[in-house]
Amino acid sequence: MVARGRTAPPTLEEVAAFAGVGRGTVSRVINNAPGVRATTRLTVERAIAELGYVPNQAARALAGSRTGAVALVITETERRFFAEPFFSDIVRAVGAGLADTEIQLLLTLVRSEKERQRFVQYARAGRVDGVLLVSVHGSDPLPDLLAELEMPTVLSGRRSSDEPVSYVDSDNVGGARSAVRYLVDAGRRAIATVTGPPDMYVAQCRLRGYRDAMRNAFGEVEASWIAQGDFTEESGRRATAELLERHPELDAVFAASDIMAAGALHTLRAAGRRVPEDVALVGFDDSPLAQHTDPQLTTVRQPVEEMGRAMARVLLEDIDDRSAACRHVILRTELVRRASA
Repeated sequence: MVARGRTAPPTLEEVAAFAGVGRGTVSRVINNAPGVRATTRLTVERAIAELGYVPNQAARALAGSRTGAVALVITETERRFFAEPFFSDIVRAVGAGLADTEIQLLLTLVRSEKERQRFVQYARAGRVDGVLLVSVHGSDPLPDLLAELEMPTVLSGRRSSDEPVSYVDSDNVGGARSAVRYLVDAGRRAIATVTGPPDMYVAQCRLRGYRDAMRNAFGEVEASWIAQGDFTEESGRRATAELLERHPELDAVFAASDIMAAGALHTLRAAGRRVPEDVALVGFDDSPLAQHTDPQLTTVRQPVEEMGRAMARVLLEDIDDRSAACRHVILRTELVRRASA
């Protein structure tokens, strides 16, 4: 119930609390996105009516005008942004997707809560027509904050299986499954994996693909064959050292990114293991790095160029028709066979 004498309009958080749901659920209802049960949707709609909640009017007013600019937001540190080829590749691909338009692409890094709030204020002021988000972690509220502003937004990847915001993603489960199946078919039996951060859905999916393939080949896999990384080379080195200590008999490693595979390669060599004779190694991404290791990496190619162009295309469609349902695009991956496995 709205307090008498109140002057401030109700917020998305207050609607969520009133309905007994999360703010993401309220955003999905407001944007008519899939993944909300009918009873929950009705509860949220009643809360909206009861509280008199109205989505951001400034954003609605801006729908009739254009700034001619979109923001590409990377929610990672400078270290990761400059160290990992994926980020420069996605920036290049998005730029190519916008090349035939008159739209200006603005690149920004959001690395802290302060920077997140600053960017939300920037978007609320109507300085961009839409936002492309890259490398969003599971708990990041930025997509929901932008949804509250009714700002057209497209994610590279997604935060969960029921992501309410438009996104373009790769088939990470299928790609990881094909990589491990390839190792099994090559006669490898002691196959370990180096995962990405557990709060990123992309890492969860690649781990799921590993587990699926191992389960199909050998039954349930023990946790000791899984070591956590964070998509950095150093974490690939450290995680592989842990795996060798636990399982000296391992004969294959699937790393959830090429840069972690490069770290794994360093550790394997330091331990006197030949790649691929003693230990086969497979990465993920097919970044330029994969062709510059010795031996060159067998890896799973995700179509970064196509992803960036698709993100730009979906965002332009969302900007042109803000009433349309969210768009979810999943692109195929491909195993690229080279010398490391």
